[in-house]
Amino acid sequence: MADFRNPHSKTQGGVSIALNGLLPVDKPQGWTSHDVVDRVRCTLQVRKAGHTGTLDPIATGVLVLCLGQSTRLSSFLTDQDKRYRARIRLGISTDTLDAAGAVIARSDQVPADQGVVFQVVRRFVGEIEQIPPMFSARKVAGKRLYQLARAGQEVAREARRVRIYGIDIERFVPPLLDLTVSCSKGCYIRALADDIGRKLGCGGHLVALRRTAVGKIGLDHCIPLEDLQVLCAEGRIEEHLIDPNRALGHMPGLHLTSDQIRRFVHGTPVAGIREVEIQSSDLVRALDPKGSLLGIGRWTADGAVLKPVRVFQRLKRQPAA
Repeated sequence: MADFRNPHSKTQGGVSIALNGLLPVDKPQGWTSHDVVDRVRCTLQVRKAGHTGTLDPIATGVLVLCLGQSTRLSSFLTDQDKRYRARIRLGISTDTLDAAGAVIARSDQVPADQGVVFQVVRRFVGEIEQIPPMFSARKVAGKRLYQLARAGQEVAREARRVRIYGIDIERFVPPLLDLTVSCSKGCYIRALADDIGRKLGCGGHLVALRRTAVGKIGLDHCIPLEDLQVLCAEGRIEEHLIDPNRALGHMPGLHLTSDQIRRFVHGTPVAGIREVEIQSSDLVRALDPKGSLLGIGRWTADGAVLKPVRVFQRLKRQPAA
């Protein structure tokens, strides 16, 4: 897996002079994503910090945090694909679709044949419709679903289209089913566990979940949360920061001239860019001549125009690893 980290850092008294970048953390079980953000903000003494995709308290694994000006990138990073390891307990359904909820149904009709399970599981590969769980952060009529669920209300939710690129059965010892899942943004693994249980006719719920990758950022890039204080005291946090420009490397990049840069950073569409092989409506990284990230634009092939979508204050370029 690619090494995004920057080994060159500047600290003062063990605390970074200015932290800008992405910090991947291995979220521990029992913590909310907001708990992790609060701990990082307090420990590193940064005002701006946010995560790029919620993990439920029972889940562990890759949680990518944006620090400083990089918080403005969070919406683009949230769109990236994800990978998970999941354990499903067949034969028991819960109201939250995971082990944190109350049992609402039991069945002793758990299939013992892995072939039968495989036939059902592979039906979920591809583009599917998924109904968000009631215990989720989605909003309906301006209210979070989990708030309605806690008040004992259940409301109709619109199904959302998500894509599952692949599911592999790692282990099946009834009633436990271990899967690896590669999927698009917005996919609820809890809902997948419930749907698989329903299709098998016995019900099921998620008992363990570990996110192993967000885009190209994997567990090997993450720091354990318990190491945060020590790394901060030793002045080594910046060694683990990911350059936002590299994290967005899946987007094509355009190098702008000085005149084009002035227009772009002032929010003005840039025309007259030389012909490039980029699909119309694609998001593009706007770069200065040295390759530093200026912002994100949307490309229009007709007229070769780059329209600013998100403009950043120019960050000092980080040396290549």
